[in-house]
Amino acid sequence: MFRISALFSAIALVVAACAAPPAPPTLGPDGRPLPRVYRISASEADAVQFRMLDSVNALRQAAGAAPVTLNAQLTAAAATHSRDMSVQNRPWHFGSDGSSPIDRIQRTGYPGQLIGETISETYETELETLAAWMEQPDTRRVILDPAARNMGFSWHQEANGKLWWTLVLGN
Repeated sequence: MFRISALFSAIALVVAACAAPPAPPTLGPDGRPLPRVYRISASEADAVQFRMLDSVNALRQAAGAAPVTLNAQLTAAAATHSRDMSVQNRPWHFGSDGSSPIDRIQRTGYPGQLIGETISETYETELETLAAWMEQPDTRRVILDPAARNMGFSWHQEANGKLWWTLVLGN
């Protein structure tokens, strides 16, 4: 019996020794880990959208602002702009047809007014992107604007993993 348990112990040690430790992250020129590709599957799309809504509302609550609700028309405007930024290969607030955020929400039939639009080109998650937006005074002001009542949020992911995020707030 002792020989069998000794044999299994030896086999377990050999197998454990064969398991390679996880590779250290690849570092960029700034010494920070390079981003890993964050892929969003179709089955995760709703979860991503509601994580962003919950996070925005938590930040708004902490700032004393009323919560926002997801709005299909603002989300359609955000989705259109995310795809268009990818086609243009630049993050900016104007569409390839010269449209502004106001034009895009009007095209969807949104009856309210635009509070603001935040955009990003990144490989980061939606929550990392929100954290980056909150670090900038202009995008932070849009997200926490007390007049906002509705939110649209969408993204476009390219085959290489790059994400184009758009968040639109209205009242």
